Amino acid sequence: MTLKISGDFSGRTIVVTGGSSGIGLATTKLFLGAGANVAICGRDNTRLSNAVVELAGEFDGDHVMAETCDVLDKDQIDAFAINVVQRFGGVDTLINNAGQARLSTFEDTDDAAWREELELKFFSVIYPSKGFQSHLEKSESGAIVCVSSLLSRQPEAHLVATSAARAGQLSLIHSMARELAPAIRVNSILIGVVDSGQWRRRFEADPDAGNDYEIWVRDISKEKGIPLGRFGTPDEAANAIFFLGTPYSSYTTGATIDISGGFSRHVG
Repeated sequence: MTLKISGDFSGRTIVVTGGSSGIGLATTKLFLGAGANVAICGRDNTRLSNAVVELAGEFDGDHVMAETCDVLDKDQIDAFAINVVQRFGGVDTLINNAGQARLSTFEDTDDAAWREELELKFFSVIYPSKGFQSHLEKSESGAIVCVSSLLSRQPEAHLVATSAARAGQLSLIHSMARELAPAIRVNSILIGVVDSGQWRRRFEADPDAGNDYEIWVRDISKEKGIPLGRFGTPDEAANAIFFLGTPYSSYTTGATIDISGGFSRHVG
């Protein structure tokens, strides 16, 4: 469920990596609905173009910027940062959202897959954060929000590479929060099982899934022991990102918000 925003964030500029679908797109819509300028980036030209068309149908196009950019390419990120500032005059919030899960065990994860997973989870945060750091420091309320995973604290055997990389990523995020304060607040959300294109593709590839996606999701939720009995939605993750990315959370840094429907088994 999307929040009904009571605040007016006109003039505030938000950058969302991986903003063309899922949590990134839901977050973009939430900020645009609050009057902010939003710049999104992604690697897939088609998906990015489709997102722009969708956003233009709902919001003022003058507040939207979209650019093809690979977050693992430092030069592309630096160019994107320059273009955003030229378009909107500054940056107030960076949402580091790019990333995905890799299904693999310790036995079947080869060296190249380990390197790819570690590079993605670390540099998808490092390059954008460094690229926009000087601009965020000029904001009166600069903030970075990282979309991470419950796997960082609760690893799963069939996601061994992603779990390990996410744990290191969370440590990085907490270190950044200490170092960049007080100029920039740095926080994260830890998502559990959130409905996405990845889950749709797993459903389509499962020979035993049947024909009803909703029943399949409910059965998986029950099997995993998710107390709320369902997957989360991109909008529910976006609500938490919005809180951490605005002055609503002005005295919060180095924190995480658990978006897992009670799936978390750790204390604290």
